[in-house]
Amino acid sequence: MSPGVSELLLLGPGPSNPYPEATAGLARPVLGHLDPEFLALYAEVGERLRAVFQTANRVTLPVSGTGSAGMECCLVNLLEPGDTAIVGVNGYFGERLCEVARRIGADVVRVEGEWGKPLDPARLLEAQRTTAGGRARLVAVVHAETSTGVRNDVAPLQALQETDTLFVLDTVTSLGGIPVEIDAWGVDAAYSATQKCLGAVSGLAPVTFSERALARVADRAADKPISSFYLDAGLLDAYVYEPHRYHHTASSVLVSALHAGLGRLFDEGLPSAWERHRRIGELLQGALPALGFELIAPAENRLPQLTATRLPAGTDDGKTRRRLRDEFGIEVGGGLGPFAGQAWRIGLMGHGARERSVASLLGALRVLLG
Repeated sequence: MSPGVSELLLLGPGPSNPYPEATAGLARPVLGHLDPEFLALYAEVGERLRAVFQTANRVTLPVSGTGSAGMECCLVNLLEPGDTAIVGVNGYFGERLCEVARRIGADVVRVEGEWGKPLDPARLLEAQRTTAGGRARLVAVVHAETSTGVRNDVAPLQALQETDTLFVLDTVTSLGGIPVEIDAWGVDAAYSATQKCLGAVSGLAPVTFSERALARVADRAADKPISSFYLDAGLLDAYVYEPHRYHHTASSVLVSALHAGLGRLFDEGLPSAWERHRRIGELLQGALPALGFELIAPAENRLPQLTATRLPAGTDDGKTRRRLRDEFGIEVGGGLGPFAGQAWRIGLMGHGARERSVASLLGALRVLLG
């Protein structure tokens, strides 16, 4: 299995990949996208996603595409040109939310935070009260900011349920690794990705829409259809409800792989998976400073599954990461935005969140850094 850009995985066959369940679904026979067996599998994946999202939302499904497709799916269904979108920005993926909303034609109001520090939810709520007469279409936030290793506090945004403003949440790096509580937090639409803490291959984007969000989709003017046919939530439910209709040719191979990954996750148990990610993340983060690395995120908002760290003085970013990959079979993500060339993003997610991953990385770093 190839790593995602921000993941740390031990590459190669055999002993380097002791978790074959990660790709177990890929061995299933290929099914047609309207085959009854595939539709039953797809429905079961939806049930499993409801459990991991901790939601009762009936429209909860994997969209064909990566996590960015999930982001666009949520925004394109909920925004029209001229709508006001309030976006919390304290990293690269908050910036991407702004760009997608801008391309839809929304009036984007940025609530800025320092890269490497958590957003203040009170500022987001204040922006909702004072912008567009308190009638902004949505507030969007990244739960686990992949570019900085910061967990944003989003539970206070449940207060948006008392307004007409929808709450959209990016859970790409958090789902399966730390608690995500869609219903308890009052989230109206959320999206994720399959290759991170869910432990499957890339290519699918789990999404979930509340009834409040679906009412927004239904209320759009008839002469203003959603600009994306492919990501129209009103059409995607062709795979969810009978009578099933053709919408696009979904990959049974990817859906099978996600089904297997979610099965492994629930065999372990969500609380146990969260605890494993916490324990392994703290193991790595406790050892890095002794090697000259400086952790970026404050301890109280530091993600265990994604560690952003400044490099030791004098370390050549590109050269060292190439040697890690070529000589030790380990890949880490480089810094983004203001951290480019100065920091790494080390992912210990899903099957990679194991003691052996930490031991292998630390051993390699001791060799490379002398």
